[in-house]
Amino acid sequence: MAARVPAAELNPYPSSPFAACRFRRPADAALPAPPLRVAPRTPRRPEESNRIIRRAAEAQGSSGGARREPLRRGEVSARLPVPDHIPRPSYVAAAAIPDVCPDRQVHDGESIMRMLDACELAARVLQHAGTLVKPSVTTDEIDRAVHQMIVDAGAYPSPLGYGGFPKSVCTSVNECTCHGIPDSRELQDGDIINIDVTVYLNGYHGDTSRTYLCGHVDESTKQLVKVTEECMMRGILACRHGASFKEIGQRISKHASKYGYSIDPFVGHGVGKIFHCEPIIWSTYDYEPGFMVAGQTFTIEPTLSMGSTQCVLWDDGWTAVATDGSLSAQFEHTVLVTSDGVEILTECP
Repeated sequence: MAARVPAAELNPYPSSPFAACRFRRPADAALPAPPLRVAPRTPRRPEESNRIIRRAAEAQGSSGGARREPLRRGEVSARLPVPDHIPRPSYVAAAAIPDVCPDRQVHDGESIMRMLDACELAARVLQHAGTLVKPSVTTDEIDRAVHQMIVDAGAYPSPLGYGGFPKSVCTSVNECTCHGIPDSRELQDGDIINIDVTVYLNGYHGDTSRTYLCGHVDESTKQLVKVTEECMMRGILACRHGASFKEIGQRISKHASKYGYSIDPFVGHGVGKIFHCEPIIWSTYDYEPGFMVAGQTFTIEPTLSMGSTQCVLWDDGWTAVATDGSLSAQFEHTVLVTSDGVEILTECP
């Protein structure tokens, strides 16, 4: 689940989870934390890149993408119960969306093992959820399956109750860029869907997501999904003790630009005992100062679009939808920085 940060290209609804928040960098620890000011997240492109993007959008239309029905919300069912014996994150009791914690978590051996347990469960749940992606299945059915698998494991579904989020998983279909709420809409042949799973187990969060193809998907959409996963992996390969955080976004941006895709303004984040904390992991160029330290855990979760990165929030305050109806894809892993590289914690064993 992407961190709550402002985005210059998002038209915020008053209760938006993307409203401005405050951050403090470790180097500024003695200074008051200024409001985060965000420039547009996608670098300005030369005209040639703009032509590539237009061609990508035209390919989407020629393959049937433009003839898709616009995404419409379905009925959202009641919040599912969690057994009383399962520990809850502290934010569940609060109505407001928590601020991103300024602390950067560095783990010891015991906490790394707990992170591994949480991340392995999240990976298994996501893998199971992916098997349910078929035409006529509703995102509400996926949510129920995810919820049951998590609570059966003695864990809590992290999104449930986070700032009032009413479901246990995020399901973002087609032009829904991020934070889609599961509902009664049936998946259609040719859809794509990002399923974003986070679990809270033994005091630690494990966070992962993947975009799945539903039925017969056209080649241009398959390419978008494939390249988005490649971007995530290139960002992960930038991670090692002492590496600059900027290198993650540089590698992602370089690969995405080869195909003319836009990078949506949603970010990765530190994760562990806290769901969303520093460092903020951008998928674009030159935003995050500082260097990685062995023992840190955070998510890398690029979101790529065939068209514009401008989004509008539905009046649920969560669902971010592309204003031009262009498709988006996202992939996410939780990673651990090591002394000689990186370990992906949310890979399914």
